[in-house]
Amino acid sequence: MSDRKKRFCLGQKRVEEKTNEIKAIPELLDCLNIKGTIITTDAMGTQTAIVKKIRQKRANYALALKANQGNLLEDVRLYFSEDEFPKKCAYKKTVEKARGKIEKREYWQTDDISWLSQKKEWTGLKTIILTRNTVIGKEGETSTEERYFISSLPAGIEEAARAVRGHWMAESFHWHLDVTFREDGNHTIEKQAAYNLNIMRKLSLNILKLIEVGSKSLSLKKKRYAIGANPEKHLEQIINL
Repeated sequence: MSDRKKRFCLGQKRVEEKTNEIKAIPELLDCLNIKGTIITTDAMGTQTAIVKKIRQKRANYALALKANQGNLLEDVRLYFSEDEFPKKCAYKKTVEKARGKIEKREYWQTDDISWLSQKKEWTGLKTIILTRNTVIGKEGETSTEERYFISSLPAGIEEAARAVRGHWMAESFHWHLDVTFREDGNHTIEKQAAYNLNIMRKLSLNILKLIEVGSKSLSLKKKRYAIGANPEKHLEQIINL
């Protein structure tokens, strides 16, 4: 694989209906040349067997933690809640403005994990990561979301931030496909037809992100409705994108 920084966001990989994703991910890994890449998954894919497979294939990982990892999540959360933790961590912050909102993204990473009792269970584990996204709305309202990751990446906040941000972007893209186009509710059986519909949804989603329809605060779902209600009004703008 020519691009050694390429990331496979396996959490968004479609598997056949009723297939167990935990079993499907190792099978997918067997089919891919992932050497030198960074593998990310949602929390369902954070399994010791999957981590072992990733490391055997000489790739790195940055895997999300949620309640299905039990004490591991709680231990990592408690570590980052300590007053002294910022002094032990590498740190990065970005601030972006979009659609009238300000989004601040913060990343902390540390290789101080000798205290972690489960460390030996996770092959190649070197660092833990905290991300905090703070969104400030037009009226000053604020929302904050924190996420935790385990990773085989060595200390290096730039690479860690790129890995977890890349996963978040893929996860967000999948969320929009479901919410805006109800893709998860589609039951097209014929494989080629399902593949073609997926391409059309992704193309349409990119168009919705670029086109201006009425108020700039319109959600993508409302934009889709507005265009569908009067396609002739927006056709020229779409063609000229």
